[in-house]
Amino acid sequence: MHTNFSVVLKLIRHNPDFAIKTARAFLRMEKAARYDRSCLRGRSRRLSLVYFRITPLCNLHCLMCNQRGIKGVLNGYHAAEEARKLVPLERYYRLVDELAARDRPIFYMWGGEPFLYPNFMDLAEYITRQRCLLSVNTNGTFLEQNAERIVKNGWHALFVSLDGFQAVNDQIRGAGSYEKVVAGLRAINEAKRKYNTHLPYMGIVTTVSNMNYLSLDELARAMSDYDLAWHIINLGTYTNQTIIDAQTKVMKEELGCEVKCLPGFDTGFNEGIDGRKFAVILKAIHDLKPGYPIITVPAIDPDAITEYYADLSKVIRKNCVVPWSQANFDYDGDVHFCADYPDYTIGNIMDSDFYDIWNGERAVKFRQTIKASPNGLFPGCVRCYQNMLFGRKVKGY
Repeated sequence: MHTNFSVVLKLIRHNPDFAIKTARAFLRMEKAARYDRSCLRGRSRRLSLVYFRITPLCNLHCLMCNQRGIKGVLNGYHAAEEARKLVPLERYYRLVDELAARDRPIFYMWGGEPFLYPNFMDLAEYITRQRCLLSVNTNGTFLEQNAERIVKNGWHALFVSLDGFQAVNDQIRGAGSYEKVVAGLRAINEAKRKYNTHLPYMGIVTTVSNMNYLSLDELARAMSDYDLAWHIINLGTYTNQTIIDAQTKVMKEELGCEVKCLPGFDTGFNEGIDGRKFAVILKAIHDLKPGYPIITVPAIDPDAITEYYADLSKVIRKNCVVPWSQANFDYDGDVHFCADYPDYTIGNIMDSDFYDIWNGERAVKFRQTIKASPNGLFPGCVRCYQNMLFGRKVKGY
């Protein structure tokens, strides 16, 4: 659980071109962290990874989801009204051309459920035709009917959400969702065999909560027959009202914006997780040796798991580097640095060219403000998924 490098070796062995492009993107990220963050006074010359929250619409209502779960910040929104705000396909084509010509970042598509964006498959094909790396995060329920085109178009990575074996997963994500996901996994593997390709690399992502952590070994055993490339165990993004209040104060005073998204993570699904029991279960999962890496996010000392869930204000990753190397495009065209906390907007691609936004006045202000904050974080960042992936590890964790 201390490191997650084993997936790299598999990429190099199966697809050197993919491995080289991935390594190049992460090298640019490291350079941005070491040089741009330190020397460019709130500006950045390197873009490594772009996220497209391409639609807020979803066919599931997963209990812990900050968008449409029990505390979801999009609950009460009218789906038809939100759908009218979607960026049109033609604007995305121009954006892909712009990004591919200059930085060739990794494209990461998510939602909502990305397959609910009209012409999503056409956009995905356009990205791969530009020889850019495409990763898609999906709930997996639309994979079966799209499997052949996904494989033919050469998608690079699929991150499929699955939170437990059948009964547990369906309790969290909805009745019948487990069977739809595994049918999709089978269909992708059949298409890969048909076209004799390793692409897309496919793995599952499990969000840990007090609803599933005691049975994750059962899920791991069930997944060993699906030719996965990885199993990511996401320890989860959680917060509480004290952190929300602190974030609200800082964002209003320093950046003049309201906090709307963070409350969606105040679900309480972290409460009662026994870190000692969970560490034993994680060890049992690793001992299965399924033939693909088990990746924890964050990679953390097993003895620190209890504290991770019990003390949500404890800093275990610091000095967020995301604003210097990554951009997040929301479904309405707004551009943010924070994927899960899109409160502070640095611009909108319907009004401006992206690279004018990337180092514009609002972007520079955000970078300078977060860099000057304690630990290089805002209060709400302490369990942010992006910070768990890319922040600097605090000693002891």
